[in-house]
Amino acid sequence: MTTLTLKDSIQLPEMAFEISQHLGFSKLESAKWAWLEIAGSVLSHYVVDRHERLEGLLHWFYQDLGFCARESYFSVEAADLGACVTTRQGNSTTLATVLMLLAKQLDLELEPLLLPGTTVLCSRIDDKIRYIDPLTGDDLTRHELHVLVRGELGNGAGFKSSYLKPVSSKRLISRMIHELKAGSIVSHQFEPAMECCNLLLQWHSDDLNLNRERAFIAQQLGCISVAAADLKHFVDNSPHDPVIELVKMQLKELKGKQEVYH
Repeated sequence: MTTLTLKDSIQLPEMAFEISQHLGFSKLESAKWAWLEIAGSVLSHYVVDRHERLEGLLHWFYQDLGFCARESYFSVEAADLGACVTTRQGNSTTLATVLMLLAKQLDLELEPLLLPGTTVLCSRIDDKIRYIDPLTGDDLTRHELHVLVRGELGNGAGFKSSYLKPVSSKRLISRMIHELKAGSIVSHQFEPAMECCNLLLQWHSDDLNLNRERAFIAQQLGCISVAAADLKHFVDNSPHDPVIELVKMQLKELKGKQEVYH
């Protein structure tokens, strides 16, 4: 796999399409053409009243174009923005991204909010704030947002005010790569999963959990020296982490294993 250097200046959806092609998933050209076709059609829904414009966009996106949640929700295809625009199916992050970009074409702002385990959109028109479920286009109440968080983190989880802060394109792309990584691991595609970790570490070099994840993936590939180096890095830099003893045991086990990756 060739090297891809992630830039801090992000063009959406182009960067997401480029990452998907780099990982060996959807084709850049097909994704671009599908996107241009949809983006070109959205302008016919421009009406003066912004509330009506948003309603028109949501109806067109879900009813006319048929965008919806992919049945294999945790798959690579659901997390791949290129596959989302070509097949009109995705997960909450890819659907939210497409809808956010189409809204921008209509001079509407839909802000992505990254809740644990799901992405939602926030619309602020005049004094009206709406939280929109990108899987269906339905409105969500604050209580329903909290239910989503509790569903992911457990019944005792509180609702942090930070969940309602819009995120940058960089954070959105990072979540997309995390979800591509998870989809790759589920389908035992460990090489693209490893590359997802490498890409994320370009932007989040201090996230030691990425080193731990990359060690697990490297071990699946038989790349023992990389796995051992990542675990050692974790141990050296997280001496008080609750899982440190477990990681030390993993490291000890690895030292007795044979390298098989080429």
